[in-house]
Amino acid sequence: MIRLDAATVLLQWSVGGLFFLWVTTRRREVGLGYGWLMRGVYGLMAVGSILVAARIGVVWVREVAAAATVVATTVALVVSVQRRGAGVAGQRERVERRSARVAAMTGIDRDEQVFDRDAPEFPPVLDLVPVAFGLVGLVAAGIDAGSPAWLAVARTLVGAALLGAVSDAMLLGHWYLVQPGLARGPLLELVRLTTWVLPFSVAVMLIPTGMVSVLNGTIDDGYGGILGWTWVVCAVTTLGLLLTTRAALKERQYSAVMAATGLLYLAILTAFGTDLVARALLA
Repeated sequence: MIRLDAATVLLQWSVGGLFFLWVTTRRREVGLGYGWLMRGVYGLMAVGSILVAARIGVVWVREVAAAATVVATTVALVVSVQRRGAGVAGQRERVERRSARVAAMTGIDRDEQVFDRDAPEFPPVLDLVPVAFGLVGLVAAGIDAGSPAWLAVARTLVGAALLGAVSDAMLLGHWYLVQPGLARGPLLELVRLTTWVLPFSVAVMLIPTGMVSVLNGTIDDGYGGILGWTWVVCAVTTLGLLLTTRAALKERQYSAVMAATGLLYLAILTAFGTDLVARALLA
């Protein structure tokens, strides 16, 4: 059905991460530094995809699309840095409200970050450009991977969404240390979207020939069925961790965000198992 190609996995991770970066940046709440970090990380993953492909096997459409993803990500990063003086609308308003509140309570004007209201802000839509290029590469990789092509493409795209969503949620959880006072809305949204993506990730792996064939022994995993049940445990555990994370974020204490981030660390491991173990067994 599908070869587990490291170049495709890296491009999946990059494209999924960049898409869910847009999901966050479009809210205009998280500081620009978060976008700089994410574009740097996922841009390097796309570069890694090209380098790995040069060693294990080139799929030209995928590699050209990955190169375009790198260029578009770099352009978005440069534009964001150039427009850093404007900040983002939600961050500006929060800083100004807090400074005014402190001044009213204490009579002391605190130093605050200065933003240029007349400067243009970074347009979040730029984060979708590398995603569009990357999707072309992922479709090409899915078609090249095996037959039926539609199922290979579906598994590749859904896997990209799962890997990107859970990774972005964990990294955003850490960003709350950098930007204290950030509302929990952006993190809750990513956790909720990851929870929605997970059932689709499981479903596409069950479509014949799928994981049912591994579980009933039709496909030999080479370990007496252990890997098939490991996949089941990964899927169930990922769901449990995501639900627990959402419950943790309902607590008012700031430590709840850090607890949620720790849970998301574990969810990354199990989510990767849910996607990659299945795809390796169905190769």
